[in-house]
Amino acid sequence: MGRSLLVLIVFVLGSILSDPRYVKANIVKSMYINWGSRNSAIGPGGDNLQLVLDQSSGSGAQSKRQFLFGSVEMLIKLVSGNSAGTVTAYYLSSKGDRHDEIDFEFLGNVSGQPYIIHTNIYTQGVGSREQQFHPWFDPTSGYHNYTIHWNPTEVVWYVDSLPIRVFRNYASEGIGYPNEQGMRVYTSIWDADNWATRGGLVKIDWTCAPFRAGFQSFRPRACKWNGPVSTTQCAAQTAANWWTSPAYSQLSYSKLGQMKWVRDNYMIYDYCQDHKRFNGQVPPECSKPQF
Repeated sequence: MGRSLLVLIVFVLGSILSDPRYVKANIVKSMYINWGSRNSAIGPGGDNLQLVLDQSSGSGAQSKRQFLFGSVEMLIKLVSGNSAGTVTAYYLSSKGDRHDEIDFEFLGNVSGQPYIIHTNIYTQGVGSREQQFHPWFDPTSGYHNYTIHWNPTEVVWYVDSLPIRVFRNYASEGIGYPNEQGMRVYTSIWDADNWATRGGLVKIDWTCAPFRAGFQSFRPRACKWNGPVSTTQCAAQTAANWWTSPAYSQLSYSKLGQMKWVRDNYMIYDYCQDHKRFNGQVPPECSKPQF
């Protein structure tokens, strides 16, 4: 590597890392337990979070900061064995009735049956945009990477670096998009046996409790929310705002191929195909180019 190229790389990295909007963090520095403190713990080293559900309580944590645009990633190990009725969640959300939210939820199942990776997005309080997938791996045997990437153009959900879903920005056409509210990152495990497994038909078997989920290596490479001014600052096309680069405005050809493989083989529900649910009037983004 030439000296001039090395100097350039060091300069660029230094510029990004010193920018106050760029966040480099681990769990103990960037999150705190916000409920179920008796059923949660941050382990040695500060980058390992354990959340537990038993009959007394679930538990959860949230980021100290709010973000707008960038990416947030977490390594997650889901509840093993009979996890029916439990939900482990990892998502971004703002507050209020007109909140924005971008979800990963992991719906437990009886032993031997696959988990369901449940994704959803809310804009201005409106959701009902679910897409669901079966994992192509055992999400309980080790940690896997779950990343939410979003910018002024699109939101992308990734699992182990494979994109599984895209939601594009059609706000100019009256379709809601999460680009005006800062959002915190939340993780939790909770009792959802009224709906999580087979629509609530399968209940939690409390003899299998406690149910444990593990979280590691929280990395929010995202723009810090500093109030309404951030809607402009975080969307500006600058070197520090790497997420605004044209390279992130649309998935590459190879990433589109990866996503097609996931969706062709492991997708089990798409709200855009559920004409009965919407009485033949599916949400307007369903008629737009999705990817």
